[in-house]
Amino acid sequence: MKLEDYNGFCASLPATTHVVQWGGAHVWKVGGKVFAIGGWNEGGQLFVTFKCSEMAYDVLKDQPGCRPAPYLASRGMKWIQRQTSQSMDDAALEDYLRESHRLVVLKLTKQARKELGLAVT
Repeated sequence: MKLEDYNGFCASLPATTHVVQWGGAHVWKVGGKVFAIGGWNEGGQLFVTFKCSEMAYDVLKDQPGCRPAPYLASRGMKWIQRQTSQSMDDAALEDYLRESHRLVVLKLTKQARKELGLAVT
């Protein structure tokens, strides 16, 4: 996945905002909460970090090309960093980004979801 593909996909999700921070990372948020982080390794390859369920975390953390997200996972959060497409192609990554967005939306207050025009469940 290229940066423009990552940014385009994240922008297509409801009520998202984009900011470049943390040393040039492309950070996507919903309701002010992060759901995806795009950064690079020293070779310029895009790494994508996303929130996931506990079950997905347990499966993905040991897959080739994926690892527990630096900083976030070490603090007990269920975040994965996809470094290569070795075991997760771009279509699967988009599914995980969509799910990350959904998980973050579920943690927003009902009022925040209403203000963002997101379904209140």
